[in-house]
Amino acid sequence: MTETTTAAAPLLGGATPRVDLAPRPDPTAPTAAPAAPPLDPAAPPLDPAAPLLAAVLPSPAGDLAVLLTEDGVVRAAGFGPVAVMAARLPLDLAVRGHEVVGPAGLAARGAGPALVADAAARYLAGETGALDTVPVAQPGGPFQQRAWAAMRAIAPGSTATYAELAAAAGSPTAVRAAGSACARNLVAPFVPCHRVLRSGGTLGGYYYGLDTKRVLLAHEARG
Repeated sequence: MTETTTAAAPLLGGATPRVDLAPRPDPTAPTAAPAAPPLDPAAPPLDPAAPLLAAVLPSPAGDLAVLLTEDGVVRAAGFGPVAVMAARLPLDLAVRGHEVVGPAGLAARGAGPALVADAAARYLAGETGALDTVPVAQPGGPFQQRAWAAMRAIAPGSTATYAELAAAAGSPTAVRAAGSACARNLVAPFVPCHRVLRSGGTLGGYYYGLDTKRVLLAHEARG
């Protein structure tokens, strides 16, 4: 398994918004990743065994639990309790434990964690592309990494089908695998799997429930 760090609609009773994907990646090339926020040169080196930071941030769909390393890279996120999100972490991160802080606590822990708190606040306020600036990392094979990168290329307010996602990830016939990549996404909504629908515009599935998916899509449609 590989781990790649990346930074990054009216649906009911209406037409599906036009898909707006960035240029599709070369399927033979590694996933490109924007750099993480610059670290303070005066800060001590990162401790690879340090506990993760955990916070519950407000979002349009309710409480958003986020776990991140001290460099500001989100490792798990979703609409559930911190403990539930922590249980989804890969073992090498889970054994480090986590320290629960609030949004202000994140802002006090350096540029990287502060960016996460600020981006979530801006997303809530209607800046629907704000989460795209947040670096994330999760383990997965090459197709999953390409699919997750392609999800981040779907513009807020737009959607893609599972078939379009598979094609954007370089494997047009891998529609089931595209759906699996959505289900295995550990860092929603920073990787916006909620923007992926079934053909015809029906919602399909969502790990945190279809009501949450509707709320996120409606929020982005207004943005």
